[in-house]
Amino acid sequence: MIIVNDEYVDLSTPEGPMRTHIVRPAAAGRYPGIVFYSEIFQITAPIRRTAAMLAGHGYIVAMPEIYHEFEAPGTVFAYDQDGSDRGNVLKTTKKLASYDTDARAALDHLAGRADCTGKLGAMGICIGGHLAFRAGMNPDVLATACFYATDIHKGGLGEGMKDDSLERAKDIEGELLMIWGRQDPHIALDGRMKVLARLNELGTRLSWHEVNGAHAFMRDEGIRYDPELAYSLYGLVFDFFHRKLGDGDHATGPGTSTETRH
Repeated sequence: MIIVNDEYVDLSTPEGPMRTHIVRPAAAGRYPGIVFYSEIFQITAPIRRTAAMLAGHGYIVAMPEIYHEFEAPGTVFAYDQDGSDRGNVLKTTKKLASYDTDARAALDHLAGRADCTGKLGAMGICIGGHLAFRAGMNPDVLATACFYATDIHKGGLGEGMKDDSLERAKDIEGELLMIWGRQDPHIALDGRMKVLARLNELGTRLSWHEVNGAHAFMRDEGIRYDPELAYSLYGLVFDFFHRKLGDGDHATGPGTSTETRH
């Protein structure tokens, strides 16, 4: 791992500017890009720490604020009932098409950066897992990692709660890594099997992992965090992106460090 730097950019979307947080290796060079989607709480400290880990393994990580058209730049919801309620309201207030144009804006930004190799991936947690799944419908996304992606099985994303994610799964040309918690009440067994059946029907290239974990078991804050599971599953993610996106052409040598900051 290497030192990482962070910055932000405001990207143009049909619904207004989208604050997007960037974490990238500090070493000069070009790196693959990953759009990383947060939970409903936006860019919290646990999300930033996960992004720093990804960047430290040699990726430019872009984190869009998923509710940018409703909240001021930099808004973060607390991990409490009020924060959960606000995030869930906005999840089904936002237009479905806006999620997709947001994804395209983030992908275009990464692809257009001088420090990006042009190899692109997506990753997300909770609602972010669903948003990463939809980002994977863009043909230039080579690899998508989804952690306990909510609402895919019931089409509950966006205004009207009638998303077409399962139908449009046929548009996913890259490879998927799908990870689920067996004790997650938000995506029960029948819901998980509905998603798996659809992907098998389509012949999607994927790896499917179910573990004994509750919802949010990857979040390093709160009582549901399972550090042993998180450690092992992040290893799968790093191997997956390395295989699909490759290495950057960054400089190596005496100046490379094993420290990270965020």
